[in-house]
Amino acid sequence: MTSRDNRRLDLILAAGVFALIAMPWYHIRSGFFGFEWLTDFISSEKLWPGLVQGLTGRWQLWPVLALLGVAVFLRLTRAPGKRGAALISVGVAGLVWMVAEGLAVGLRGWNWGLLEAIFGEVAGQPAFGAGAVVLGTLFALMIAFGAAERGALKGDAFVLGAITLLVLLVATFVFYPLVSMFAGAFQDFDGSFTSEGVRRNIVDPKIWSLACLWGGNCGVAWRTFFLAICTATGTTLLGLVFALVATRTGFRFKKSLRLLTVLPIITPPFVVGLALTMLLGRAGSLTHVIEDATGWELGRWLYGLTGIWIAQMLSFTPISFLVLIGVVDGISPSMEEASQTLRSDRWRTFRKVSLPLMAPGLANAFLIGFIESMADFGNPLVLGGSGGVLSTEIFFAVVGAQNDPARAAVLAMILLVFTLSAFLAQRLWLSGRNFATVTGKGDGGRHISLPRRVGWPVITVAVAWAAFTITVYAMILFGGFVKIWGLDHSLTLDHYAKAFGIGWDGGILWTGVAWSSFWTTMEIALIAAPLTAAVGLLTAWLIVRQRFPGRSAFEFALMMSFAIPGTVIGISYIMAFNLPPLQMTGTAAILIACFVFRNMPVGVRGGVAAMAQLDGSLDEASLTLGASSGRTMRKVILPLMRPAILAALVYSFVRAITSISAVIFLVSAKYNMATAYIVGLVENGEYGIAIAYSSVLILVMISVISGFQLLVGERRIRRTEQTDATSIPHAEEARA
Repeated sequence: MTSRDNRRLDLILAAGVFALIAMPWYHIRSGFFGFEWLTDFISSEKLWPGLVQGLTGRWQLWPVLALLGVAVFLRLTRAPGKRGAALISVGVAGLVWMVAEGLAVGLRGWNWGLLEAIFGEVAGQPAFGAGAVVLGTLFALMIAFGAAERGALKGDAFVLGAITLLVLLVATFVFYPLVSMFAGAFQDFDGSFTSEGVRRNIVDPKIWSLACLWGGNCGVAWRTFFLAICTATGTTLLGLVFALVATRTGFRFKKSLRLLTVLPIITPPFVVGLALTMLLGRAGSLTHVIEDATGWELGRWLYGLTGIWIAQMLSFTPISFLVLIGVVDGISPSMEEASQTLRSDRWRTFRKVSLPLMAPGLANAFLIGFIESMADFGNPLVLGGSGGVLSTEIFFAVVGAQNDPARAAVLAMILLVFTLSAFLAQRLWLSGRNFATVTGKGDGGRHISLPRRVGWPVITVAVAWAAFTITVYAMILFGGFVKIWGLDHSLTLDHYAKAFGIGWDGGILWTGVAWSSFWTTMEIALIAAPLTAAVGLLTAWLIVRQRFPGRSAFEFALMMSFAIPGTVIGISYIMAFNLPPLQMTGTAAILIACFVFRNMPVGVRGGVAAMAQLDGSLDEASLTLGASSGRTMRKVILPLMRPAILAALVYSFVRAITSISAVIFLVSAKYNMATAYIVGLVENGEYGIAIAYSSVLILVMISVISGFQLLVGERRIRRTEQTDATSIPHAEEARA
């Protein structure tokens, strides 16, 4: 262990020295990875590395240089067993100092007059750059490696390093933006402290009124809560229906049904809202048919909670399906066969064995549906009418005529209370129960088919919802091929030609107006998706398999990024990362960070549900045979979590393309995302081009999702129809 301890410490010390002498310490406007700064690295003072900056007058960097020197001294003079506490101290001191001086010194000097009165004037500094970020990360790893040398978590440096880095990332990209936004709620326009805005909004009857109990209008908080309960219940049930049809029936078109369940999630939400308006709105095509046939006057029933609920059911049922398909498919067939061997019929087996084992997936699907509904922005914006929800109220409180950041902060805190309460309720319901079904033993069974009394209703509901989905998407496709949607239905290809036109002048010319945002969106989404899946599944493994202090609080912190509406995420990121110490606005990095930490909880919840079915003896066996924690996760756990990996990849990729609420605040002229561009088209009345662009995005996402499916593959833990019974153990062992 001594050589391994020294080797990993040598690596981070070498990286720290390199960051201090060869990487720009401060932020580069043109971007670090463009490498345009290399030509001016020596001549431009702004590009100098940390060592040179410290030696030429920036005294606030001297403690950083000294602490790295102390770490090198510890490596040269002390054995691994005697330097753990000192390494922890160096890492903590380094992180604390970098955070303190980064927050205290801004572009024009001290950020607070008190510090200037105590220490005198100081030269201003830009935001941290690549060198500072690398060194800060290495200080965090020193804490982890020092704790490993002291025997924490059995000296497992991989686990400690993963926990430390995740805590650092969550603190930077979840808590720091929230603190920045809430701090702004207590600031007056001149920057002074005030609590008047918060006190005024926290008791506002427009938020808390229960007048709906006697025929009035409910406050926005209870209206949002009621909608979230309805959406979570409906999407969980529909997701289970589609998962059962896909895995437990012989329905001939179940593969087509699986495709239909994915379609709504790969569509920008406001496009679904526009399609529903054209179908069921006051002048909708289906509305006219119903009114002509029945003589009823339907009016504007779609605009309000009913319309939002229908749109959310279309948008979020696929998420429940993606969470539940792996859970339903992962139930051990031998357990169901054992029940039938004991003379239980298929209905009793399904009710007493299969359904209870789906509890983790059902609970996670409900929780995700609840939080998605709470945080949804696009559907309420299009279909909300006069009945707004918390997410849209927050948006208008900040960018509308109100200009009331205190109200936005109060509404965000209410939203957070609702979502964390749902998370607590889910944890209490699942606590103390064991749902392991994959134990590492050979499983020679096949899933039983659904009993007739369940199978026919399930198939009927799935087919009916599929027909409704097809109708909505027919409206979307129809809108892309007509001149003026709703007025002139002459067929044309002009919208596609204008959006995605291609020319030739000695080479390919991307003449369409949509190409720039399209390529930017694809690039950012393909970077964010694997990062989101990796961080989410690693976190799920730590939560389920590792026992460390603060584990529950860590899990709570992760859910916060998912619980907060995208509107608040976007605004908080702007407030946090528009100025030092971390300046990211206008870059691709802020979009990637937003997508990773906004969508990571879905990977976490899906991974937790999948991990709950993997017996802990699998990990123990690998560790007993001498494998490290990292190798165990890579060779044993990940192959058995392929459904969860696919779900995380698909969801994160799709959300990076279809997200609008946060993106609309973070895009720039250089990095403009597809959804923000489509919103601009809609605002300008160019509905045909907007629908054409959305249709192309749908086709692209289907293609990429299919690629993810081929790349990840399928988990195989049972025999198939074509496998000879005598070859089951060896064949399945090889596949696993």
